[in-house]
Amino acid sequence: MQNKVLILDFGSQYTQLIGRRVRELNIFSEIKPYNKLPEDLSGYKAVILSGSPLSVRGDDAAHPDLSAIRGKKPLLGVCYGAQYLAHFNGGSVEKSNTREYGRANLSFVKGNEPFFDKVDAGSQVWMSHADTIKHLPENTTLLASTHDVENAAFKFEGEETYAIQFHPEVYHSTDGKQVLENFLVKIAGMEQTWTPDAFVDKTVAELKQKIGNEKVILGLSGGVDSSVAAVLLHKAIGKNLHCIFVNNGLLRKNEFTDVLKQYEGMGLNVKGVDASARFLDDLAGESDPETKRKTIGRVFIEVFDDESHLVENATWLAQGTIYPDVIESVSATGGPSQTIKSHHNVGGLPDFMKLKVVEPLKMLFKDEVRRVGASLGIDKSLLGRHPFPGPGLAIRILGDITPEKVAILQEVDAIFINGLKEWGLYDKVWQAGAMLLPVNSVGVMGDERTYEKCVALRAVESTDGMTADWVNLPYEFLQKTSNDIINKVPGVNRVVYDISSKPPATIEWE
Repeated sequence: MQNKVLILDFGSQYTQLIGRRVRELNIFSEIKPYNKLPEDLSGYKAVILSGSPLSVRGDDAAHPDLSAIRGKKPLLGVCYGAQYLAHFNGGSVEKSNTREYGRANLSFVKGNEPFFDKVDAGSQVWMSHADTIKHLPENTTLLASTHDVENAAFKFEGEETYAIQFHPEVYHSTDGKQVLENFLVKIAGMEQTWTPDAFVDKTVAELKQKIGNEKVILGLSGGVDSSVAAVLLHKAIGKNLHCIFVNNGLLRKNEFTDVLKQYEGMGLNVKGVDASARFLDDLAGESDPETKRKTIGRVFIEVFDDESHLVENATWLAQGTIYPDVIESVSATGGPSQTIKSHHNVGGLPDFMKLKVVEPLKMLFKDEVRRVGASLGIDKSLLGRHPFPGPGLAIRILGDITPEKVAILQEVDAIFINGLKEWGLYDKVWQAGAMLLPVNSVGVMGDERTYEKCVALRAVESTDGMTADWVNLPYEFLQKTSNDIINKVPGVNRVVYDISSKPPATIEWE
């Protein structure tokens, strides 16, 4: 592929957002640590330098050798990237008197400048830095300013090197996508050909060549990623794909049978394995959250391995790994992280499985997986499903797990989720669920005193799960849901709604 953007990651929390915004322009992007520059740069038509929590003035400043890029390929520095280009080329970067964080407006934009085509003075941008560029290097031209930041954007004369102190990838920068498009299309001359249809055609052809007539095993979860991976593989190798869907006893109400029926309608070769008793037996008496997760992971691997041996001559293991799972991260101290995120559902498979791994979605972000799924004709109801944790309801039951607690939470969860759908709220929420708390509280039902369980409802809006805000659900909906739960679910006499955002709280309670 000769039409790629290389994004060098200096440890910014926004680096993946840059990659996603570029992909939204139908241009393929790859993220690499700043200190692991690819030896072969011939496939990249442009390079973007990310932001960073570091300061270019610090002893630990990230300072890669860009001699193979500067002046040879279009280059854009964002925030730290802009300060890097200024500081190490004769300009001056100093600590700001006040931290420049939040919304600002461009007060000056240079006219007749392709980089700012269709972007006018007054356009809102998002700043996030403690340092600022006080003086530009020689042989540069000022392109834009804000009221507080004079050198908000500049370019080097005689080369296609640009720098901006604001973040175009953040939604708060209203014309940020336009700025990226101007740089990549008008200046770098990139073609906007990265589409879901193109990905499907290319990936199916590659899978056919890679796998040939060999058999593949895939662990289905009922979620978006594994389902899209399954349909892609099915399109490439047909009946040689063997899918296994394990019921760990911690799924939503009726989910095991409902999902199996849905997969049947998709023409997939799926075997359902009900191992709920095996999981619940191993979880009995265990209340530590991390131990519960590890127990579920271990039993899943054991069950999956038992079933995989029943597929004769299988040589491949397919996983629904997506791009954020495999991007090598850069730590806030500037050093490269030595860990690569593992897929939360199938991570840590034992060596004795002796299978080659195929990951057809490993270069896609979550929103792209959904678009590819739509291109493949997968039902909207499946593609629009909320994320659901790999350990299932085990981490929504605080404390130890019993079949009785699972049954209570399944009923509560079903009332909440079905209610969201009936009220037209489901698609406005990124993730929702109920938590069974290790708390009994006093209540009165009829003339009798009760001492029963408390459940917490949680609904958040997010784009990627890294940050999330609680959803302001209508009081009337919450009132009806609470009444339905208390009246219809024996053992529950109190319902609360979680109004915590992430951070500081996490989406799940365990």
